[in-house]
Amino acid sequence: MNRALLFIPLGIFIAMGVLFWVGLGKENKDVLPSPLIDQPFPEFAAKALESGTGVSAKSLLGQPMLVNIWATWCPTCKAEHEFLNTLAADGIRIIGINYKDDDFKARQWLTAYGNPYEFNVSDPDGKLGLDLGVYGAPETFLVDSQGIIRAKHVGDLNPRVWKKLKPRFEAMQ
Repeated sequence: MNRALLFIPLGIFIAMGVLFWVGLGKENKDVLPSPLIDQPFPEFAAKALESGTGVSAKSLLGQPMLVNIWATWCPTCKAEHEFLNTLAADGIRIIGINYKDDDFKARQWLTAYGNPYEFNVSDPDGKLGLDLGVYGAPETFLVDSQGIIRAKHVGDLNPRVWKKLKPRFEAMQ
């Protein structure tokens, strides 16, 4: 048997390794695509966490907003909460979706840390989150005045992220 043939598997292995290594660098790990971009916010009927009154997708119409998915069990949500309070104080409309959480704990959280939300949708079973394709908390959607989702951010909303999202949000005004 020709000794050169013994090196063919090694050559194939090295070529596959190089392709794998090059492919790792091309992936944008900060973006999780959403099929809901440029689609209407999913229909829902729920109760507002604060008042217990009914809210639906129609409650989101009228002006651009951020829809923030959060939970008391989420440490990253606590990290972003102060910045959300800052945005709300600057006049940014924010709607909350309390995801897979206890309503009582959520109300306590909002009392303790401030409530940047116009209202919160209680989503204890995660059904609305599932309809939105939520991977976990926190996640934030940019929604225009007609209720169309224009962008999605997975992870905490902070000054660095807002610097990138703010032009898109302002373009919806």
